[in-house]
Amino acid sequence: MNIGIRVFAELNDFLRPDQRYTVSDRPVRPHQTVKDIVEAAGIPHTEVDLILVNGQPVGFDHRPVAGDRITVYPVFETLDIARITRVRPRPLRESRFVADVNLGGLAKMMRLMGLDVDCRWDAGDAELAEVSAAEHRILLTRDRGLLKRRNVTHGVFVRSDRPIDQIVEVILRLDLIERLAPFTRCLRCGGIVDVVTEAAVDDRLEPLTRRYYDTFRRCRDCERVYWSGSHQVGLDAIVAAIRAGLRGATTR
Repeated sequence: MNIGIRVFAELNDFLRPDQRYTVSDRPVRPHQTVKDIVEAAGIPHTEVDLILVNGQPVGFDHRPVAGDRITVYPVFETLDIARITRVRPRPLRESRFVADVNLGGLAKMMRLMGLDVDCRWDAGDAELAEVSAAEHRILLTRDRGLLKRRNVTHGVFVRSDRPIDQIVEVILRLDLIERLAPFTRCLRCGGIVDVVTEAAVDDRLEPLTRRYYDTFRRCRDCERVYWSGSHQVGLDAIVAAIRAGLRGATTR
């Protein structure tokens, strides 16, 4: 038996060119759910926020029948669908993340902007999926197969190539602008950093650091100490570039 399926907005990026922005006729077996059908089309279920079958909202476990019309929607940022049943019990948007090793540059920039990102450099796909599920973190990746793992419920396929473009993409897609707080997280581990007195970190400072600086921050988790040294100019420039990218994208 066959069903018709159409996907909207950026979900078309996952389809073959001849299948985009149109209704595709697809075969379906009786045991298949709409989640099976969507992923067979190449769309990770983590990118989907709403599915309608013949105009009615359904969950991922719904089994369509011959002749059904399925429409698939990504996450809505500007359209209120609160009165429509989504495919997941909780909103797709959370503010905690885990990034795969190929997005290390993105993870560091997100930490710089104050976002909670776990990045495990030696983690395999199974571990990343487990961390995402167990800690309720949105999985950031450029690996479509990773997002199709059954235990991954919240994830984002990052389309951009450069870290600066990636962070602008993620911030805008997940509506994170109001959550940005630069220099409040540790760049090494992602923990919260607090302002501390010089006396509290005196035993960890070099003589010249004590002489020229008097404002310090320390990570609650790894206890790394920060101060506004020569590297600060570069970090300020990155923050400014990210904010400029956000302004440019929102005014286009």
